Formats: sequence, structure tokens, C-alpha cells
Amino acid sequence: MTRPRRKRSYKWLAALLILVIAGGAAGYYNRSALALWGFDTFLSDSVEKKLEKSYKPIEGREPVVTTYKKEQPFSLLLLGVDQRDKEIGRSDTMIYTVVRPIDGSMLMVSIPRDTYVAIVGKKTKAGKQWEDKITHAYAFGGAKMSVESVEKLFGAPVNHYATINFKGFRDVIDAMGGISLPITEDLVNDDADHEKFVVKAGKDVYNGTEALNYVRYREDAGGDTSRAGRHQVFLNAIMNKASNVSQWTKIPQLMDIMGDNFSTDLTPEHMIDLAKGMLQSDNRTIYSHTLKGEGHRKTAHGAWYYFADEEDLAKTDALIAAWLNPAVTKAELPLPEEYQAKVKKPVSSLSAKSTATGASAKK
Repeated sequence: MTRPRRKRSYKWLAALLILVIAGGAAGYYNRSALALWGFDTFLSDSVEKKLEKSYKPIEGREPVVTTYKKEQPFSLLLLGVDQRDKEIGRSDTMIYTVVRPIDGSMLMVSIPRDTYVAIVGKKTKAGKQWEDKITHAYAFGGAKMSVESVEKLFGAPVNHYATINFKGFRDVIDAMGGISLPITEDLVNDDADHEKFVVKAGKDVYNGTEALNYVRYREDAGGDTSRAGRHQVFLNAIMNKASNVSQWTKIPQLMDIMGDNFSTDLTPEHMIDLAKGMLQSDNRTIYSHTLKGEGHRKTAHGAWYYFADEEDLAKTDALIAAWLNPAVTKAELPLPEEYQAKVKKPVSSLSAKSTATGASAKK
């Protein structure tokens, strides 16, 4: 059976905005004294106070270490939640991220939303382990169940989590005045199983809804590869916009938006210190990998699941372990196989010039 198409594979990107903006991306690309001055000026005590609204540690999982150490890698589970009004929602996209502040590197492992896993903390009526799509973990038990199910999947710790919903994604982009995107042909989403939209090509600035549709566009021939390219172009556009001096005065407003749409167990102090460490890193890179596997139904008329490839899962486990090891230097870090063929070339995954626009196909 073929996999039913899904509408939302974009929300994890919004969660990453927190590391960019809430952490003070006002100077992300500009490491001059002026940028550092602006960073400290606008991430003042008042902004730190605003970030406190988003600080929501998981009950029973309060962080053991709260002091930021730039030499210590840590893992962060990014959850893009399909949440409307007061409903709990589901985590449409999950990204296991390893952050290495000392060398400015991040590893992002995407977990397909329909991956069949053990849902930690939930049992059947007979008392057996519940197994289901990993997206349902959030609906059953919020961030705690999602975090613990991912820990079991990878056999690795999740030190922190961060969630953001659809409204936060759109409102942050709009508050920044929109962003520039290299769209050379109209993106037309009109498949019968997809939400209908058109993103027009050639605009100087794209608003929050248009940017959202850019990263969720699904109807080109490149599939996941093209979407990954668009994700990187999008992140580059966000950080370029946030690095402008004109954006510094908007930080308090962005903090207010995030306070209503974002939650994390990263303390405000940790987020600020993390951003400062990343700010002073000379070479930042993001490496991404999507868990491999195949989809099918367990029964003729049952639900569709995505079953992780055991060999790829084992490789991913080893990759995560190496990235979490502070003794491993940046030069020694193993890379996802998608990058191994490029090992002789510098990886600049935040460069719009080196990533696909994903706008090569037109419906």
C-alpha cells in the first residue's frame, strides 16, 4: 500500500526559530563588537523576564544541570505541534537535535510522524506495551511521553525539549516583516489529498502564511530531498533577516509571541548563554538526516505505519552517541551518509547558494 499523503511536515522549523530568535539571533552572522553590544542590550533582564512565560519543565523530569557549559553537547527534542485553541494536539513533526555550542554544530534527525514505536508510559488493557505512531505520543501524554518514547527509540537521552504551534510560526514571520525566499516558479499545491494553496514566485518579501506554505509544499519530484533543501533555505532566510540591526528592537515583541505559542525546559538564562556561545563560533553547520524505513499497513484495512529500517536506526544511534560525546572534536564527528560524499568539501548547510530552492517543479 502507498503512504497516504500528509499535510504538515513543517512545524519543526518553527521550533528551531526559538534557538535563532529567542536566543538573540540579532547578531547571529555579525560577530563584531557592535553585534555583541546589540545582543546584550536587547536580551536584557526585561526580555529574560518575558522568556520565563515559556519555561515549562516536564513534571518528574526537571533538568538536573541548569548551568550552561559551552563545552558540553546536549540533545533537544523539537516538537511541531498541531494544536488549535485548547486542544492537546499531536506532534506532526519531531526532530532529535544534538547541539554542540563549542563548535557551532547541530545534528538534526527527523523522525517521520507515522513511525511505529513503543509509546512509553502507555499500556494496553492487558497491561502490555502500547505500540503506535510516534505522533500520538504527544496526544496521549504531552511532551513527557514524546520525550521518553524518543529516548527509547534511539537509546539516547533527551536533555531538553521545545514545542511551538502553527500560530507561533506564522506570527513570528509576520512580526519580522516577512522574509525573502528564492522562489523562481509558482508553487501550486492542488493534489486531492493536500490543502490547496499557491505561493507566487518573484516576490521581494513573503509573509508568514506564504513562508509556511513554502516549507510545507509537497508536490515536486524531489520528495524529501527537495523539502530538506527548502528547509535549509528557509533557515538561512530567517537568520539573515534576524541579523539585521533593524530587527533588534522587535525582540520584545517576538518574545511575547513565543510566550503564547512556545514551551521549553531550557531556562531563559540557558537560551541566552547558548546564543552567545553560538554567536561567537566561527563556523556554524547544521547536518540533517531523516530516519529511513518503509510504510505499509499491518492489516488489510488497518492504519498506515512507517517502520524504521533497523540498519539505519543502528547507524543513527551510533551517530547520536558520537555527537553527544564531548571528547569527540568537530573534525572527528561522523556525518550522516547524505554528507559523506561531500566530506572533502566544506559543508555550508545554512547557505542559500548551496541548497536547493525546491522551486524547480511547477504544477
